[in-house]
Amino acid sequence: MSYFDAASAAPLHPVARQALTASLDEGWADPARLYREGRRARMLLDAAREAAAEAVGCRADEVVFTSSGTRAVHVGVAGALAGRRRVGRHLIVSAVEHSSVLHSAEVFEAEGGSVGRVPVNRAGAVDPSSFAAALRPDTALACLQSANHEVGTVQPVAEVAGVCRAAGVPLLVDAAQTLGWEPVGGDWSLLTASAHKWGGPSGVGLLVVRKGVRFAAQGPVDERESGRAPGFENIPGIVAAVASLRAVRAEAAQEAVRLRELTERIRARVPELVPDVEVVGDAEHRLPGIVTFSCLYVDGEALLHELDRAGFSVSSGSSCTSSTLTPSHVLKAMGVLSEGNVRVSLPPGTAEADVERFLEVLPGAVAGVREKLGAPAAPATGTGPGELLVDSLGKRCPIPVIELAKVIGQVPVDGIVRVLSDDEAARLDIPAWCEMRGQQYIGEEPTEAGTAYLVRRVS
Repeated sequence: MSYFDAASAAPLHPVARQALTASLDEGWADPARLYREGRRARMLLDAAREAAAEAVGCRADEVVFTSSGTRAVHVGVAGALAGRRRVGRHLIVSAVEHSSVLHSAEVFEAEGGSVGRVPVNRAGAVDPSSFAAALRPDTALACLQSANHEVGTVQPVAEVAGVCRAAGVPLLVDAAQTLGWEPVGGDWSLLTASAHKWGGPSGVGLLVVRKGVRFAAQGPVDERESGRAPGFENIPGIVAAVASLRAVRAEAAQEAVRLRELTERIRARVPELVPDVEVVGDAEHRLPGIVTFSCLYVDGEALLHELDRAGFSVSSGSSCTSSTLTPSHVLKAMGVLSEGNVRVSLPPGTAEADVERFLEVLPGAVAGVREKLGAPAAPATGTGPGELLVDSLGKRCPIPVIELAKVIGQVPVDGIVRVLSDDEAARLDIPAWCEMRGQQYIGEEPTEAGTAYLVRRVS
């Protein structure tokens, strides 16, 4: 079995396992107590905090350990907004932030705050000038991930941090995907991360609040973790998390080169092996181990099951794998194809042979899913009436696009196909199909039953 979903959770690093086992015997006592066992636990906690600060590039008294990366985000966003409440009630986030950031933004908005969402380009990157344009006199906080969790695109954090610093606005950086590779550059104000992203144990998060940042912890507090993360510290987990962070950092430079070569191989060969595929994300400014692509005429959930049966664990941002049947907010913000989406995120140590076997298995898996769905084997050709209506009401991705592809050749050049659909993914996938197939997407028209998507045949 080949595990290719490290962006969700990396396998436990051997160093983390060793540190966890050792600290279970030494770090079980209350570090706030003065007796011997408590002092021993405090020494372990203090040493871990110093090591974490060194890895991040900050002061030890700026580091807070939380119960998860998500908790670190929630605490960081809420505390920074509350601390700068007198400045205003405006928050800025990018359109492709992790759900933990977006959920915090939704809560803030429900409580009367306003949220500005900075768009991204088709590669998934923000433009620093767009961040600058979104800043207002009442902006209390800005948030930007260091790299995207779904497509691997690295964000211009240092440039955005400079823009925010010049405006006097603190920047919170979600560094979950990059901290295991390198420190986050730039003059940021707050930083969050999660140990299970770099091979540490789950249940350990990291929050860094720079000195001078106005911060007011929300909810009940106690004396632990500077009053910012109440509750008994998970010392064995923290020790293991920091030990694994130092270990993966020591291996990062060499491993990054190797994984980047493997993902570049996937990026180059998948479009050669599988027709009608769109590889998404920035081709250069990206994480070493992530590559994401979307396949036309493919049910994402069915494809993931096929790959799982073949021995590959991958993830997807396709609406076909979502309980809400809505496309990934990241793919939607990028304006790229969402159906049949596959994210391959290679953990450190991935063997070249496993990647080669994946490339051997993938074409057959995609072809099998397309055959079951009745997808067209080749672009449709021919002539017919000047306009056709495709009724895809009640049908979910990728069926509306498949039905469009089957009939486009039945109208003459400059003829129109109207696709009637109530599937949210169609709003993203039909324009993406037009771009991939060289057809013209005209736009959409609301109807009583659903939305009509208009496509003009170009060739």
